[in-house]
Amino acid sequence: MSRRDSLLALLVMVIWGVNFLAIEWGLQDVPPLLFAAIRFVAVVLPAVFLVARPAVPWRTLAGIGLFMSAGQFGFVYAAMEAGLPPGIAALVLQAQVVFTIVIAAGVLRELPTPVQVLGVAVATVGLVVVGAGRGGEVPLTALVLCLCGALSWGVGNTIARAAKAPGGLGVTVWSALFVPLPLFAVSLLVEGPSAIGDGLAAFGWKAAASTAFTAGVSSLLGYGIFNSLLARNPAHQVVPWVLVVPPVAMVSAWIAFGDQPNAAEVMGGLVMLLGVLIALRPPARVRTVVPVEAPA
Repeated sequence: MSRRDSLLALLVMVIWGVNFLAIEWGLQDVPPLLFAAIRFVAVVLPAVFLVARPAVPWRTLAGIGLFMSAGQFGFVYAAMEAGLPPGIAALVLQAQVVFTIVIAAGVLRELPTPVQVLGVAVATVGLVVVGAGRGGEVPLTALVLCLCGALSWGVGNTIARAAKAPGGLGVTVWSALFVPLPLFAVSLLVEGPSAIGDGLAAFGWKAAASTAFTAGVSSLLGYGIFNSLLARNPAHQVVPWVLVVPPVAMVSAWIAFGDQPNAAEVMGGLVMLLGVLIALRPPARVRTVVPVEAPA
C-alpha cells in the first residue's frame, strides 16, 4: 500500500471506532434492526440520485450490500441488543480479518506472506488480551451473532475485492439499495409491528444525529474509502487495518463516557497495533542476479 492509502485506511479506522459510540447512542430509543434499516435508507437517499452507478454487475452490488452491510450490521445490532457491550462488539467483529484472509486465499488465490500471517497472529493475540481484560459475562448468543456478522463482513470484503470497482463511493451507495428491505423484513418478523411503531414514534434528535453519523460519515465516507482501497490493493494488505478499530473505540468511550481502559486493554491494544504494523510491512525486494556467461 502507498503512504496515501495507509493514511486513508487509518482515517477510516478512526471513523469506525467512533461509530460504535454513535450506534450505542441511537439504540437507546429505536429497536436495533429497525435502526439499522433506517441507517441504510439514509445511505441510499438522496445519494443514489447523485452518484453514478459503478461499472459492476447487479449481482456483485447485491452481494456486497447483503453481506458487507445487511448481514454485518444486522447481526452486530442484534448482538448488541442481546447484551454484547459496544467495546466487546468492536473487538469480536475483528474476527472478520481472519475470515477475509482465508476466504480471499481460497477464492481469489491472494495468498498472504509469512510475515503477514505473523502480523495477523500477533494482532489476534492482542484481541484475546483485550477481551480477557474486559472481564464479566457476555451472553453466548450475543457472541455467536457478532461472529456471524464478522463472517458476513469477510464475505463482503472478498466480493468487493473481486469486483475491483472503479469507485468506492458508487459501490457503497448502490449496494445499499439491497439493504433496507431485508432489514425491515427481519425487523418485522423479530421485533414485531408494535416495536417498529414505538421505535418510529420515539425517533428523536439523538437517533437522527446517530443516523447522520453512521450513514453519512461511517457508511458513505468510510465504506467509500474502504471499498476503493480494496479495489486498489490485495485484501490481506487492507483488511488488517481494521484491527485498529477496537483501540480507537475504547479510547473514544473513555473520552466520551469516562470508560477508562484497564492495563490489559491498553497492552492488548498496543499488541494489536504492533500486529497491524507487522502485517502491513512491505515484502523484501528480491535482488535479480543476471548470470554471466562463461567465455567460449
